[in-house]
Amino acid sequence: MWLRPNRALSRRGLRRLIMILVALALTTAELGAWQGNVFAPLFALVESAAMAVALSVAWRAGDRCERITLDESSLEVRSLPGRRCARFQSYWVRVRLETGNGRLLLSSHGRELEIGAFLAEPERIELARKLKALLADASGQQRNQDQQRCKT
Repeated sequence: MWLRPNRALSRRGLRRLIMILVALALTTAELGAWQGNVFAPLFALVESAAMAVALSVAWRAGDRCERITLDESSLEVRSLPGRRCARFQSYWVRVRLETGNGRLLLSSHGRELEIGAFLAEPERIELARKLKALLADASGQQRNQDQQRCKT
């Protein structure tokens, strides 16, 4: 399962937005310079550069994602980009959705991990529901395999 934040713009759309905002700032600065404010174009350039950097940083934050892998013995959460990886035994992991702040936590053996922090609250609720169902199926299959081993 891949968890990704919603992005409103593509990279191309971001470039277009920045170009339009820079053009508007420079047009306004030219009008200011024409009326006697000779520093307006300089301030517009500084503002445009700062705005472009801020929008680019915010857009890059959308690159983060989490990959959740569940098999019969473990649940693994890998955060990308980066190298953070957490592994839990699928039989013991518990999914908990906190009501106050809406955090979605996986816990097992005294460890907790927040997942989906970049998701909206309805998306976290749906994810909690899906994970609980998948973990119940996995633990039910594990229990059935254990019973089969005991019978033979």
